[in-house]
Amino acid sequence: MRVAIGGSTGLIGTALSRHLVQAGHDVVRLVRGEVTASDQRRWDPDAGRIDPPGLDDVDAVVNLAGAPIAGGRWTKERKTEIRRSRITSTLTVVTSLAPDGRCQRLLNGSAIGYYGNTGLEIVDETMPAGRGFLAQVVADWEAAAGHSPVSTAVLRTGHVLAREGGYLAVQRPMFALGLGGRVGSGRQFLSWISLTDHVRAMAFLLEHDVTGPVNLVAPNPVSNAEFTRTFGGYLHRPTPLPLPLTAVGALFGREFVHEALLPGQRVRPARLLEAGFRFEHPLLSQAFAALG
Repeated sequence: MRVAIGGSTGLIGTALSRHLVQAGHDVVRLVRGEVTASDQRRWDPDAGRIDPPGLDDVDAVVNLAGAPIAGGRWTKERKTEIRRSRITSTLTVVTSLAPDGRCQRLLNGSAIGYYGNTGLEIVDETMPAGRGFLAQVVADWEAAAGHSPVSTAVLRTGHVLAREGGYLAVQRPMFALGLGGRVGSGRQFLSWISLTDHVRAMAFLLEHDVTGPVNLVAPNPVSNAEFTRTFGGYLHRPTPLPLPLTAVGALFGREFVHEALLPGQRVRPARLLEAGFRFEHPLLSQAFAALG
């Protein structure tokens, strides 16, 4: 299989590229800058353009492009970029596909932020969109993917756990200093997935015709308090005090705290499980143990 990957230089895109190549597949990495390797192809999502031959020579596309949610303070401009980067990259991909072309499979990025704050309720892919900035961004992101003329799955991704990068990298500095702690009450649920299982799930979906939303989360979400204790134990650091939300709000903005940190999401990967996918790290302790 020949697979094009948008967002190929990010944490997940890099890991997916490596996994597919090791499995014997060909990868075309879509890059925004100068092409410096034979497996790269330049694209400009802002202009809606992919250099020839576009996506005509691939069998599938995985589009993971989008500005990081925690990449900076949530100014008006930053929020615009969070939304724009996801919509433009998605529309660039779907308008480059043809219903009768070689490429007949698209996996497009999404996020469990779609559900908003769900409290203690267990939610799956049948739930409607929630409220708030992130929920609206994800709903619009998925709507853009809905224009695809080929078989498409949208990847509602939870917090990805990796040794370098991802959700842990954002929190590691505070935890390493012994300042990490639960967020708010700590009772809100956190839905996570190991980087290994996220990559395995994408490879699985490339070979199985599951369409529509797919939750990419482990089957055992945990409370924020449990996650905090486990991460602190992994780093051999105490976690006695709550995270200083005032300081986080000063850095990222109060809206970021109320949209991205305090809400809880107890998400079940129903469609992956129904399709027969088996997790390598179904428990949080296993995910941390695998990090070494």
